[in-house]
Amino acid sequence: MQAGSNSLIPQLFILFVALGAAAFICIICFLIGILTGWHALSERFRAQSEPYGQGRCVGPFFYNVYMRYWSHYSSVIRMTAADDALYLSVIFAFRLFHPPLRIPWSEVKLGRTKYFWRQYVVLTLGDQEHIPMRISERMARKLGILDRLPN
Repeated sequence: MQAGSNSLIPQLFILFVALGAAAFICIICFLIGILTGWHALSERFRAQSEPYGQGRCVGPFFYNVYMRYWSHYSSVIRMTAADDALYLSVIFAFRLFHPPLRIPWSEVKLGRTKYFWRQYVVLTLGDQEHIPMRISERMARKLGILDRLPN
């Protein structure tokens, strides 16, 4: 009986490490969603439908996306600029606490900014939330967002 209980200890240790890692990942995803503003946006703009009309899609890979506090969402966000709204989604591996969003164009303000030597297009998301999303001009051009910018 003594030998059998000793072989159970490594299995329990592995189980506790796996559960601890899963809990840690859940906490980190939750905190990132709060910090970046994704959570605030998801309260009003959770996607309930697919993009309507013609749309252009970019991502998730090879694009830099920065949200509030210059938090980095690069290579995990897919953006679709449709006729009715801007659709945002995070790849499946990071979707926990990051539901897909549908933000109507009336709730998106566009502008430009410069950070060090790079130019960015700033999308201020939500009239109430004012969450900044900075994307490269190349990404904005592929989405057709540059056509919506005021001169």
